[in-house]
Amino acid sequence: MSDTQLTVTLSGGGIDDARAVVRALEGAFGAPDELPTDEGATVRTATFSSPPSPEADPASPEAGAGLSAPVSVTLQGTPQAVEAASRTLTGAFSARDEGTSSGDQEQERQLLLAP
Repeated sequence: MSDTQLTVTLSGGGIDDARAVVRALEGAFGAPDELPTDEGATVRTATFSSPPSPEADPASPEAGAGLSAPVSVTLQGTPQAVEAASRTLTGAFSARDEGTSSGDQEQERQLLLAP
């Protein structure tokens, strides 16, 4: 398994929406390896190499304020990282869980974040 703890794939919304989602995760994971930057992309990705902080509180709703459109988020990584990211995003945004699949060492979860 690589050093990446969590990969976040975002579609829908604009670059500011993608950055808002990534910023909401920084409280639990620290700074991402790279922020989404391509304004013309339809799918954006961010990765976090740090494991989730055990003392991180879920993001407040204010941390996720201001999405301009619905954003589909795929969280992929260790089960602990996916659970921490899901908790953080559902605390920061109006979110609907779209499903989870698990492998031997990784988990994937789909969330739909609403403005």
